[in-house]
Amino acid sequence: MILKKLLFGLLVISSASMFAQVSITGEFTTRTEYTNGYKKLVKESDDYGLSTSSRAALNLSYKTSAYSTYLSLQEVFTMGDRTQLSSASNGNLRVQEAWANLGLGEGLSLKLGRQGVAYDDQRILGTVGWALQKRTHDAAILKYTEEGLAVDFGLAFNQEKYSLTGNDYYSAKNFSYKTMQYVHAKKTFEGGSLSGLLLNNGFQTEGTDLYNLMTVGVHAKFKVQSVLFNANAYVQDGERIGGAKVSGAYLASLDASYKASPKVTYGLGGSIISGKTDESAAFFPLYGTNHKFNGFMDYFYVGQHANSVGLIDLHASAKVKLGKGYGMFVKVMNFQAEQDLASGDNSIGTEVDLVLSKKFDGYTVKAGYSQMFESDGMYDLPQGAVGAADSSGSQNWAWMMLVIKPKFLQ
Repeated sequence: MILKKLLFGLLVISSASMFAQVSITGEFTTRTEYTNGYKKLVKESDDYGLSTSSRAALNLSYKTSAYSTYLSLQEVFTMGDRTQLSSASNGNLRVQEAWANLGLGEGLSLKLGRQGVAYDDQRILGTVGWALQKRTHDAAILKYTEEGLAVDFGLAFNQEKYSLTGNDYYSAKNFSYKTMQYVHAKKTFEGGSLSGLLLNNGFQTEGTDLYNLMTVGVHAKFKVQSVLFNANAYVQDGERIGGAKVSGAYLASLDASYKASPKVTYGLGGSIISGKTDESAAFFPLYGTNHKFNGFMDYFYVGQHANSVGLIDLHASAKVKLGKGYGMFVKVMNFQAEQDLASGDNSIGTEVDLVLSKKFDGYTVKAGYSQMFESDGMYDLPQGAVGAADSSGSQNWAWMMLVIKPKFLQ
């Protein structure tokens, strides 16, 4: 009987596939981390951390000529967070994404539901795939595309729960917003692209009206002879959560990469993010994939450094294909405060990131090691919280990750 039901289910799916595109995929990502200075300095007396966490996901997509839908079920867990024979969940199983994209004709479509939102190099809006839980938005996005042009208009209005009265949404954590409106336009041309973003977020705390923060900027990608450039320029104005005034806060970056050979690519670049002044709060890159920038050890703009002294990041990197699926990436970054520090030493530190990877048949293994060589300026930062005399002699972090993305039906 069970076999008959299974065969019937497969027959139904196969029949549907004749008239629509059906895809069932999965993901299992597991990462073991040794933390001894990751995200914040540790003291000589602190013990290291060692844990393994995983993301398990099942994804179903369905596409017809009129619409497409996507459903992703996901659980994030740390090995040991649920005892053996426990009848209770760890609470991390959820619908990660659930959306429908309706075709409206003439290059127009409307995407509704819980979804990842990512643009350009993900400086301001990104899915944060490194974080096992990933980032989603509950939004409606009107999309227009024609040859070489894509324009998105997004809207969101959040509620803490279904309620017959009241519209308060107290969003004091992680820049969660009550309202969001944005326009993103991208023009692609031979040799590169140019895009612009106009983003407004409305924040609310208990007993307050909305604080609106406007972020405006451009991203450019272009090639000059053999050098590929990526550039960003963003400014913020308005009010942050709690009413802190923002006036002319900015982020600017320029990165260049040069492919010296089919196996070796060199990178050089820098960025500057404005800090807190008497006239303005600091710039914050909001919903970007911040792990991608300013060092893999996540000292900056990943849960901390939100309204601090800003950051100047000068970096150099090399990406090497070692053959037979092996790869290596190394990056060196020097960090300085954009605003003066109390100690008078604006140097924060130097970080070195190393990543090794190997692609196998159907899965990938990656491993990384990072070392932070802190300067005296690091001890003035909130995430330092450790004096020079108490700091451990070595701040480092190591990890190893397995990524499997099976395609059950496609």
